[in-house]
Amino acid sequence: MKPNSYVIEVDGIGHVTLERSLRARRVIISIRPFKGVRVAVPRRESFKNAEGFVLLKAGWIKKNLERMKQYEKQRETAPDNLDDINIVAAKETITSRLKQLAERHGFRYNKLTLRRQRTVWGSCSPRNNISLNIKLVKLPEEMMDYVILHELVHTREHNHGKKFWAELDKYAGNARATAKRLRARGLGVG
Repeated sequence: MKPNSYVIEVDGIGHVTLERSLRARRVIISIRPFKGVRVAVPRRESFKNAEGFVLLKAGWIKKNLERMKQYEKQRETAPDNLDDINIVAAKETITSRLKQLAERHGFRYNKLTLRRQRTVWGSCSPRNNISLNIKLVKLPEEMMDYVILHELVHTREHNHGKKFWAELDKYAGNARATAKRLRARGLGVG
């Protein structure tokens, strides 16, 4: 039986994890905070071809890996900032706002989970369970609403395709610009 994943060492980059993916349609390189470089390899693609692609994109990987390391360093030296969040009040604020926006725009979700997350502001599961970062209360209101609406739109469109962005723009205005501003704050939306 062939392995589903393995790690290679690339000069100037370090460890790169190659993982077989049933969902990927092409070889995809991702660099995640505190996780490093991962390569999704479609089931019909050979690991050898994926390694060649990694070597071809080594310059891009190095550049983005350096940016990610700077971000990780900032995150490690920055205070967690949860000390000055009233958790009970934050949960009430976020839960209330999610309900208001869902009712106003006709969205239905299954369950809400609030977490202290390091890499994302929010996510939505295939079963329409929404997870939101407790730190949302530290954002300006329009950005918090954007994250909530982003996840609510995922209850209808479980991807980031054109239909998703068009739908999100109906509720959040220029969604891609807001997403860019959020990434500048160090976390993404799922």
